[in-house]
Amino acid sequence: MAIKIEQKIVSYSVVDKEAEAKAAEPAKKPESNIIQMHEKVARPEMLLGTTYKIKTPLTEHALYVTINDIILNENTEHEVRRPFEVFINSKNMDHFQWIVALTRIISAVFRKGGDVTFLVDELQSVFDPAGGYFKKGGKYMPSLVAEIGDVIHRHLVFIGLLQSDGLDEHQQKLIAEKRSQYEANANANNTESSSEFPDGAMLCKKCNVKAAIMMDGCLTCLNCGDSKCG
Repeated sequence: MAIKIEQKIVSYSVVDKEAEAKAAEPAKKPESNIIQMHEKVARPEMLLGTTYKIKTPLTEHALYVTINDIILNENTEHEVRRPFEVFINSKNMDHFQWIVALTRIISAVFRKGGDVTFLVDELQSVFDPAGGYFKKGGKYMPSLVAEIGDVIHRHLVFIGLLQSDGLDEHQQKLIAEKRSQYEANANANNTESSSEFPDGAMLCKKCNVKAAIMMDGCLTCLNCGDSKCG
């Protein structure tokens, strides 16, 4: 198609097709040396491990849960510690098969990478049809699997993948005041408790600890601060 130029040509330039093509290409992102966890990450010869002891009234022998961590981007500003594998050992062989299966599945999820914190909720929501038990200190565990989930939660908090569920300064002060008030009222009984919470304390539905007492007409938990009074 011919185009008629009716105005005077002032200047002109030759179009460089190669330069035009390069300008049209999207800018390449700078290469990064950040290593992300995925299933192809090779196991190092040495891993950092932490062992947790689980002693329950369900078994005669204790269980020892060891979680090994891998250090990614070591000696850089992006250095992070991530769980890589888990082992559970015990003299009790009654649960051997399902414990081996559980450790292999959890280790596979760890090595896959990404957000592994969902494991905590999944394991802690497992209930034993025969009934759960109370740990030392009054915390209720619905099953042995749930306590393994509790151990993983503690470890993820330890390495910084999860935030601690600890109370802030205001909540701690409020609970301390409530507890001292309750103990002053119950001092006449002069009884000693094997738990860190008062005798007769009920199970808190929020934190699963036998630490809920009746204060000012409301059920108040001395462990997490939950109260029907707000």
